[in-house]
Amino acid sequence: MNRGSHLALGAAGENAAVQALERDGYVILARGYRTRAGELDIVARDGSCLVFVEVKTRADLRCGHPAEAVTPRKQRKLAAMAQDYLARHDVREGTCRFDVVAVLLGDSGVQVEIIRDAFHVA
Repeated sequence: MNRGSHLALGAAGENAAVQALERDGYVILARGYRTRAGELDIVARDGSCLVFVEVKTRADLRCGHPAEAVTPRKQRKLAAMAQDYLARHDVREGTCRFDVVAVLLGDSGVQVEIIRDAFHVA
C-alpha cells in the first residue's frame, strides 16, 4: 500500500470512528491533537470522563485485528501524549481513560468496534 492510500485509509477510519463515537454519546473535543511525542487521534468526553481515543484501521485482517497494533510501546506513547494534553489544558481533576476504536474497511462494508477502557498505564 502506498503512502497516499495508507493516509486515505486512516482518514476514512478516523471519520468512521468519530461517527460511531458520537452515536454512542461521546462529545469530540479534538482530532489530530499534536504533541512533541506524536498525535492523539481523538480526544473526547464520555459523560464526565475525558477519553483519549486511538483509532486503528485495516482494509482486511491479513495483518491481524486493528486493535492488536496498540502495543505496550504505543500505549506508553499515548500516555505521554495524554499527559501533555492534560497539562496544556490545565485538567487537574476527573477521570480519564484510553479507548481504542478498531475499524475494518473491507469489501463487506465498514465495521467499527469501540473498545472502552482498552488499557491502563502505570
